[in-house]
Amino acid sequence: MRPLKITIAGAGIGGLAAAVALARDGHSIRIIERTREFSQVGAGIQISPNGMAVLRALGLEKEFRTETIRLEAVRLRDGPSGRMVATLDFLRHAGDLRWQLSHRAALVAQLAAAAKEAGASIDFGVDCMPPPEGQALEGEDLLIGADGIKSRMRARVDNSSSPFFTRQVAWRTVIPDTGRDPVVDVHMGPGRHLVTYPIESGQRNIAAFEERTEWVEEDWTLEDEPDNLRAAFAGFAPEVRRMLESVESVHLWGLFRHPVARRWVRDRKALLGDAAHPTLPFLAQGANLALEDAWVLAAAIRRHDLPKALERYQALRVPRATRIVNAASRNARNYHLRSPPIRIVAHTVLKAASAIAPAAMLKRFDWIYRHDVLSLEV
Repeated sequence: MRPLKITIAGAGIGGLAAAVALARDGHSIRIIERTREFSQVGAGIQISPNGMAVLRALGLEKEFRTETIRLEAVRLRDGPSGRMVATLDFLRHAGDLRWQLSHRAALVAQLAAAAKEAGASIDFGVDCMPPPEGQALEGEDLLIGADGIKSRMRARVDNSSSPFFTRQVAWRTVIPDTGRDPVVDVHMGPGRHLVTYPIESGQRNIAAFEERTEWVEEDWTLEDEPDNLRAAFAGFAPEVRRMLESVESVHLWGLFRHPVARRWVRDRKALLGDAAHPTLPFLAQGANLALEDAWVLAAAIRRHDLPKALERYQALRVPRATRIVNAASRNARNYHLRSPPIRIVAHTVLKAASAIAPAAMLKRFDWIYRHDVLSLEV
């Protein structure tokens, strides 16, 4: 294919990864980002093996592994008592795979550096609203909408139904933490749960979730009072309460269920990442899906003319994204069981499964983690 002139709206993980792959293929890439600088909001992320495969293909895995923390296990705990319910031991039962824990900003910075090195430009403070029909932008061959949950591009490509409030909210923050125990702890309680894990630079990521009826805006930049977070988890074990005492600032946003876009491409426009398939954070797959999208889109453009490439991209990505988004939506219910008898039974089953067939617990998610977009017949 002849070199294309491509604009990418959005300098997040998906947009930057696409820029790296496409620029290395010889295309002219301009990234436009409506914020005026890269933001620190978002805190920790987990890059699972399916995302690591893309970083490996981009030649970025070694550096990313060096700077971040390898996840060794996930521990499920009963929030109020602190008792261990189950352990998923990644090193023992999936030692051939890697999960890495990081601050989102660290991966964004690495991808941005690689994109610039490949020849892409990044322009901050630039918004984009493409025409509804025809050309992507004046003089452009393709416009990629990687502009996030509140994508302005999506309306130009797909008119799926509006999102709805799930009656759940999320707090996210980081605290100083010299301990580097490389595990994710999930503290489960009635109508709420809290996830914590170490990230680089001596920090610990905290993501906390609560069911509530009051509507909260879907905006990562909204600040909340730390005392509200502490009050929500006042009934949890002392270990959790001690961590939350260290919180000095916190962001709060409402969790909304978005339908996966029915159309990801139209004319010379394509959606990628959260612009196409925002997912609830209960499987930690948002960043990983964006990395997968970026690789598949670039691979399709490498192998087909543009109309066929966009058609293949949509056909390959919609079923997988839909399955993961639906699975993430179901997962929250498993953490928030309210009825004491049901919680006791569920936790007993999990504990028994962890003791009797620990490897089987991880294999349930092989369809996510062992999916390798590099091997797809694009």
